[in-house]
Parts: sequence; structure tokens; C-alpha cells
Amino acid sequence: MLNIALFGPPGAGKGTQSEYLIQKFKLFYISTGDILRKELADESKLGLEAKSIIAQGGLVSDEIIVQIIEKTIKNNPDVNGFLFDGFPRTFVQAYILEGLMIKMNTKLDLLISIEVSEEESVKRLLNRGKTSGRLDDNEEVIRNRLKEYNNKTLPVLNFFKERGNYVAVNGLQDIQEVATDIVQIVNNEQSKKLLNMVIFGYPGSGRGSLGKAIAEKYNLEFVATGAMLDEEIKKNTAIGKEVRNLYESGQLVPDEIVIRLIEQKIENTKNAKGFIFKGYPRTLVQSYILDGILKKHESSINKIIEIDVDTLELIRRLDKRSQTDSAMPYDSSTERIVQRLEQHKTKTIPVIEKYKEMHDVAVIDGQDSFETVLERVSLEIENSFKNLK
Repeated sequence: MLNIALFGPPGAGKGTQSEYLIQKFKLFYISTGDILRKELADESKLGLEAKSIIAQGGLVSDEIIVQIIEKTIKNNPDVNGFLFDGFPRTFVQAYILEGLMIKMNTKLDLLISIEVSEEESVKRLLNRGKTSGRLDDNEEVIRNRLKEYNNKTLPVLNFFKERGNYVAVNGLQDIQEVATDIVQIVNNEQSKKLLNMVIFGYPGSGRGSLGKAIAEKYNLEFVATGAMLDEEIKKNTAIGKEVRNLYESGQLVPDEIVIRLIEQKIENTKNAKGFIFKGYPRTLVQSYILDGILKKHESSINKIIEIDVDTLELIRRLDKRSQTDSAMPYDSSTERIVQRLEQHKTKTIPVIEKYKEMHDVAVIDGQDSFETVLERVSLEIENSFKNLK
């Protein structure tokens, strides 16, 4: 997801650049004035509350505005991101937006400020006034508006400068040059973003083979915790010896060991566009752990793939696999296969339900051939992340 706030004094050309950004990057435009008017027109609970305040001559509170913004974001889950116009206007609202983004497991990626001098703003707005017919396009009103903009906006800009996501653009250039600079800034930001995915599915759904194929196709690092543990045993590392002892005594590998391996994998991986996780998280606790690990590395899960296969087909596939070198310990009998499927249902399905509340979860029909299912998964990924094409 790409979230941008576009700033600029009156006359900077913010409206023109907003329209271009929305089209170019398929963003949803959030203007606090527009979404407030929609709530008023719809006579929603928040709209009626705001209407009552306005009728008494009051200003709509930040508390109401942030709820309307949150509602707007939640009601548009399929967009590539959001372009904020008119929010945050104040230092306090900057904190409010940051808190809202954290709550929604995302962040404001960029605050782009189109910068022009006060005299240039006055000149542009006076020229506009010759044809606009707007009463506020006169010098006295214009300078008052600019004064208010500077008094309220400079603290906001400083807030985001400290966060490291503030970028200034020279607004004295012609419109196309400003647009070119902004696109370059956004492209640079997108190139930093990792595509982190989790691929879910019952045993036999093909998630391992699909995960490896997706990783190779999109230059992602494939993270399969079972294979990582086996590799440690094979190399006879300190972790491998510890894991071997646990296996031999019939104990489960504790999360603290898996955490160390995942963190090593992330820290040692160079030039990959992201990670695709298979086999982790298996439980709700592990899902929180993975979110925490990625947060530590200033990243997050941004795509969930669930491979859906009929139960009878799963049993058929696992029974067939039991006769090959790829057989897993639980493939040895129908009873053990069913137990493993039940374990997935009780432990992992709640994880998927949790992710459905927080992330983009795509359910892919996995009944057909490997090539067909891979094509479906690829299409889903490319529709979500246009820059992968």
C-alpha cells in the first residue's frame, strides 16, 4: 500500500498534481472536506453528529474527522493506497494520522511538499482571480491565507522531516516537470518496499511448490521454517544440534529458535524484493511474532495467499505423496493424514481469520494443475502490485 500526503501553499498547483497522482498510481483521494460532506449527505451516525455541531456554529472535532477517515480507508480495501489532501493540517493532526496508520498496520510513506515563494503564490492566485470570479482571490485575502498556511503547516512539515518521509519539490517549474519529479520520488519510495507474503493451505494443497515458484518468478526469498531447521541439522550448527535433540526427544521446536533463524534470513538476504513465508506462522502466537520481526525491520506482511483444495483431493494427493521420496512423516497412513488436516484446521485457520481482519487475503482455487494454479496466484499478485509486471 502507498500512502501519500500532498502539501503546498495556495497556488502551488496541488490540485493538478493530485489528479495526476491519483490516475498514475491508482490511489484513493481523501479530502477531509469531501468525505465530511458525504457523511452529512448520507446522514450517517458520524454525519449527524457533525451536522449537530455545525448547526450550533462549532467546528467539527478531530475525533469525528479521524473516525470518518478510518471509515473511508476501511471501505476501500482494494485500492493501491491513499492520497491525503487537507489532512493533517496541524501538528496535533499529524500525531493523529500517525496513530491511525499504526492502528491500521500501515504508515504514511511520503509527505510531498510543492514549494513556491509567497510572492509567486500571490502572483498565481491574482492571475487566477482574473477569470475565476472567486471573491477570495484578492491580495489581502491571499496573504492572510498564506500566513495561516505557514503558521499551521510548518510544524506539520517539521514533524514529518523528523520522521524522514518529507520530500520537497520545486513548484516553480512547469506543471510537467513538477509531475516528473513527484513520480520519481514515488517510484524511489516504492522500490524500497518489500513484498512480504504468507502462503497458506492445508497439507497437500501445493503451497510449498507454489511458494518456491512464486519466489523465483518475482525475486522473493522463500522462507520455509521446516527446511531451514533441516538445513541447520545438516550443517551440524549449534542450532542444528539443539533441534536434533528436540526431534529425538519428541519435543516441538520452540519459537525462540525459529525467530533466530527468520531474523538471520532477513538480515542476510540481499537484493530480494521481499519474502514469502511457508509453514510460518502456524499459530496465532506465531502470527504476532512474525509481525513483530518484520516491524523491527521496518516492514510488514502485505499479501496473504490461501490455496483452497477440497478435502478428498487433499487426502488423495497426500496418499500419493506417501509413495514417493517427498513423503512426510504424517503421510504414512490415512489416519495420520486426517489428524494432520485436523491440526491445521484448529491451529492455522484462526491465523488466517486474524489476517483477514488486517491484510489483503486472496483465496485461490488450487484444484487444477500446478501451472494453472500458479497462473492464478501470479495474476492475483500482479493485480495487487502493479510494479511487479
